[in-house]
Amino acid sequence: MTSESIAVVGGGPAGAMAAAQLALAGRRVVLIDEKLAWEKPCGGGLTPKALQQYSFLAEAEVERNWVRGCELVSPGGRRAWFELEQPIAIFSRRVLNGLMLDRAQEAGAEIVRERVLAIGGEPGDWRMRTRQAEIGATYLVLAAGTRNPFRFSAPLAPADLMATAGYYIPGSGDSIHISFLRGVEGYIWLFPRRDHFSAGICGKLNATPTHQLRRMLEEFLARRHFNLQQATFYSHVLPAPRAATLRQLTLQGDGWALVGDAAGLVDPITGEGLYYALRSADLLAQALIAGDASRYSHSVRREIMPELETAARYADRFYRGNFLGGAVLDRMVQFTAASRRVRYLMRDVFSGAQGYVGLRRKAYRTFVSALPEVLLRWENSKPVLAE
Repeated sequence: MTSESIAVVGGGPAGAMAAAQLALAGRRVVLIDEKLAWEKPCGGGLTPKALQQYSFLAEAEVERNWVRGCELVSPGGRRAWFELEQPIAIFSRRVLNGLMLDRAQEAGAEIVRERVLAIGGEPGDWRMRTRQAEIGATYLVLAAGTRNPFRFSAPLAPADLMATAGYYIPGSGDSIHISFLRGVEGYIWLFPRRDHFSAGICGKLNATPTHQLRRMLEEFLARRHFNLQQATFYSHVLPAPRAATLRQLTLQGDGWALVGDAAGLVDPITGEGLYYALRSADLLAQALIAGDASRYSHSVRREIMPELETAARYADRFYRGNFLGGAVLDRMVQFTAASRRVRYLMRDVFSGAQGYVGLRRKAYRTFVSALPEVLLRWENSKPVLAE
């Protein structure tokens, strides 16, 4: 690549989205990634919010599984199931990454399957060294994940990271399952893809060792009679930044920018990052196309950061707080099971229609109005003792 070219390091959804949007606008783009379409450990769910924003993901003729239900289990064993108003699309990451990369290539981006060993040069004259060549560009987009070796920003502390472990297990279904765990700031998930389940567990890196998370997941899967003999194990680290960390994140500098996981843009409560990967890449592309790169940071601070900072402030209370004399998670599942109003709220949260900003006030009103239903159900469920 020569003058006025853009290099994207990383071929996941964030990198591929940035490359596609820039190439569609006529920019000269090279995307460099060693793995390209690979099976990254995650649930792979895309909410209606993401599918409406980027309709090509819903319309593409690729393998996916549409799910319309969700089951929640609290640390105390309470259960609730609710139907989603609009389905969530569950993708294999290999399929999703492949779809995004094909779109970037069709838009005109050059795809280089190489590992970037080092990044040198200076703004306006970046040099990406691979095993085979040196690739030059005037602007650099870094989309190489949380623990990439290229230090364009300070590394996240263990308290700002989430460990994951899981298995790909043959089979499928039509509902998401989420189990919250006592003493763990995280959860177990069971996401049905087209021909297999993504079963995983996540927890704060500084709180619960990965080997302990794996054991808890295996015990859960054994109780549900899953056979792991044909399963494939995976493990990964995700950003889950605290509010103070989010306020201090470096998103860009002179001639470079970070997107997706590399920028730390992941929901600190759920670990969900696909929507923020796509959206941050799109916002960066819009800024570069407009000829004002600094617009990117302002757009992220205005649109994305309020949601993530609010989630970060809620995280500790969500996992460890109490409400009406019981754990927040137990009460949340109890109210969801008992009240249609709460199920509607949970449906909106899962679909992305209800964000974290404004959720606390709405949740409080909804839970208080649902209290008579919950008490009536509790009263009717008490055993009747013979005289």
